[in-house]
Amino acid sequence: MAVTILPVETPSLGDRSYLVHDGEVAFVVDPQRDTDRMTDLAASCGVRITHVFETHIHNDYVTGGLALAKETGAAYHVNADDKVSFEHDPVSDGDVVEVSDALRVRVVHTPGHTFTHLSYVLEGETPAVFSGGSLLFGSTGRPDLLGPEHTDALARHQHASAHKLADQLADETQVMPTHGFGSFCSATQSESTSSTIGQERRSNPALTKDEEAYVAEIVAGLDAYPAYYVHMGPANASGPSGADLDAPELADKEELRKRLEAGEWLVDLRTRTAFAAGHAPGTLNFGIDGQFATYLGWLIPWGTPVTLLGENAEQVAEAQREMVRIGIDHPAAAATGKPEEWTDEPLGSFERATFADLSQVRHHRPVQVLDVRRGQEFEESHIEGAVNVPIHEILQRLDEVPAGEVWVHCAGGYRASIVASILAANGHRVVAVDDSYGEHAEESGLPIVKAA
Repeated sequence: MAVTILPVETPSLGDRSYLVHDGEVAFVVDPQRDTDRMTDLAASCGVRITHVFETHIHNDYVTGGLALAKETGAAYHVNADDKVSFEHDPVSDGDVVEVSDALRVRVVHTPGHTFTHLSYVLEGETPAVFSGGSLLFGSTGRPDLLGPEHTDALARHQHASAHKLADQLADETQVMPTHGFGSFCSATQSESTSSTIGQERRSNPALTKDEEAYVAEIVAGLDAYPAYYVHMGPANASGPSGADLDAPELADKEELRKRLEAGEWLVDLRTRTAFAAGHAPGTLNFGIDGQFATYLGWLIPWGTPVTLLGENAEQVAEAQREMVRIGIDHPAAAATGKPEEWTDEPLGSFERATFADLSQVRHHRPVQVLDVRRGQEFEESHIEGAVNVPIHEILQRLDEVPAGEVWVHCAGGYRASIVASILAANGHRVVAVDDSYGEHAEESGLPIVKAA
């Protein structure tokens, strides 16, 4: 029987899950919490899901593994050494799970991203390794998510695990990671969309560098990761329920005003262009067109109620799906339409600009430049005189934002709009730079400071 491997992308979190079938039965690797995507895909292929495999206790999302297994009656395979509080089918290094005659899965212990991380090798005519947060495309999963006291040991495990896979598997084996498509669980990012063990042998630092050089490089390259990660491990170990995707209650202007005054977050899902042109005062712009869940989860004080404001019910539903993946179980309320329908106050607005505009305006009047990229991005290259307050630190460091007219920029515009909305809600006069830093900052004539 022919074997088919179908990735299920979650671009906003930078992850992939997988459905693998032989035409009759299927197994799933690392499903997200919104399991309907997997069950719908299985139904469209005419196959039954009989096994679910978890590579590790995830740090960047709430798993749908247990919920999917309960829904489908599938066996749920989790490392026997993982301390979890739910019934599962424990597996260990060297075990073989016969899903079907064509789907033979071998378990390989590949510590590094976590101590109990597993990879799953699909043997047969279509060899593949589902490597989770171990071997990624041109990289590996980051080794620092369990705390700084474990980083060095996990980095060394990660190097050894990459070699373990490379030693055991043939060059043509397809590498199928969960992380590495923009996920902050990846130590570095790659533009690749597919790879093999042979390709990784030639290009992956874990396989081309000796242990000391690899460890030094990966540890030096580690940067900040989303604050909400701290909540994901405990949630996953406790056996999370499936996603609640029932539509939230709709709120009128008066209800929205009360929620805002109570300190809740009113999150405007529209594009940064639409938000800058006009928004309800005090609302915050996390556009559904970008890494919505990552940055909302990173910035929001955990447990703060969220009301979603969207152009239509579809935007709200998409945002709700994103939120539930990271453990924000249900929006407090929602409203749809236009900002004029969400407030009786005059709408707020702010200018959008380019780096060329910034270069020109600096000849005419003093303006402050706020760079909200992460520290490593700033150190590599920044506009001379810019103040760096990374986006994830903005709420704690509002008193460091310069007075006067503040031009906010990031690498492409999405993060700048989030911060501009926060500053505007706190009474600052802002201009959001909606432009590519890498392509246009230096060519616009701005003075750039680069790392030696």
